Amino acid sequence: MTNANKGRTVGSIISTLRLAACMVPAGLALAMPAQAELRIAMIETMSGPQASSGEMFRSGVQYVIDRINREGGYRGEPITFKVYDSAGTTTGAAQRFQEAVSDNMDLVIQGASSAIAGQLTDDVRKFNMRNPGKEMVFITVGAGAMELTGERCHLHAFRFYPTPSMWAGALVDAMKRDGVLGERVYAINQDYSWGHDWQKAAEDLAGAGGYTLVGETLHDVNRIQDFSPYVAKIKSATPDTVITGNWSNDLLLLMKASKDAGLSVRFATSNLDQPGNLANAGLAALGHYNVSMGSPEIGDDSFAEGYRAAYGRYPAYNDISASVSMEFIMRALQSVAGEGDIAPDQIVAALEGFSYDSAYGPQSVRAEDHQFLMPLVVSRVDKEAKYKADGTDMGFLPIATVEAGTLLYPVQDSCKMKRP
Repeated sequence: MTNANKGRTVGSIISTLRLAACMVPAGLALAMPAQAELRIAMIETMSGPQASSGEMFRSGVQYVIDRINREGGYRGEPITFKVYDSAGTTTGAAQRFQEAVSDNMDLVIQGASSAIAGQLTDDVRKFNMRNPGKEMVFITVGAGAMELTGERCHLHAFRFYPTPSMWAGALVDAMKRDGVLGERVYAINQDYSWGHDWQKAAEDLAGAGGYTLVGETLHDVNRIQDFSPYVAKIKSATPDTVITGNWSNDLLLLMKASKDAGLSVRFATSNLDQPGNLANAGLAALGHYNVSMGSPEIGDDSFAEGYRAAYGRYPAYNDISASVSMEFIMRALQSVAGEGDIAPDQIVAALEGFSYDSAYGPQSVRAEDHQFLMPLVVSRVDKEAKYKADGTDMGFLPIATVEAGTLLYPVQDSCKMKRP
């Protein structure tokens, strides 16, 4: 066969295929199942000094998504999950957001840093104003600054993380009931919105907790290499309990300095289960209290063992908060009937209207400001805990679950959520 005949033959085949495609009955085309795709972007700190914290947020979110994809995905299609590295800066987060827009993502999820959460929630709000009908939804699973559900609240933004008032409220409630809070409390926190909110919570809870705040310290964020002067100040105030919202190196080094100084006080925090803290504190950590959104000690072993199989470690710290939040989010989205892609307004309605009885208690979202309402688990560092931490013989033994209603704070007047 000549090359010309070959060309005519190939052309005839293509023409026939095109004609056959055009002759498919319209009704048959409409009857074909709709292809659904849920596209989730995570803009997180995956490089730089806080990368370990970002990695745990990523793992917690991906753990839930991977399980759902193994079970058949969302509406019959695998969930698309892509991680964008913000490098821990607001500028980096803004740049990665533009990439997520180009990739047509539906949800933008973020964990580490309230400053980055503030950047991204504003980016999403501005994008949505310019692109009606193509809105994106922003969800933070790790930022607790009050402004996110205050002046920065908007219809397409959700906070799936407790505020400092909720964290501290759970600690004070449980420790007072356990008879260990004492009458003298010291507060040490980082000098930015998160730390300021923790300090205010420690002040506001003094009456309910029955204690006197005997000292307060605000310090630079992740710049202090030696906490011994701060520990000396705490020691001189002779508190029974130290309340702190410190995280990352600021808590690791505070624990180390407390151990070195022989500081005999009880710490109360939401970040003690961050890897490295118990190793730094040693036996001095026994009796310290930590509050979390969940615990591998509660319920069966499936969460703990499944997580270890996936990532080589038992869930703790940001692993837990991210996975607990993502579990609720995906259950809410899966409750929406229909085929094809889920619309932005359906995502908002699903998250606002869903409630779930988790292993820790009822969970829901407050529609007025999109604050996730969840029970919090307060644990004590104890050798009786099943799951040990940092290669020590200590772990986090749950002593109380504080219901969401006890932790609820009023909707802030600054939240002006506009609806269509």
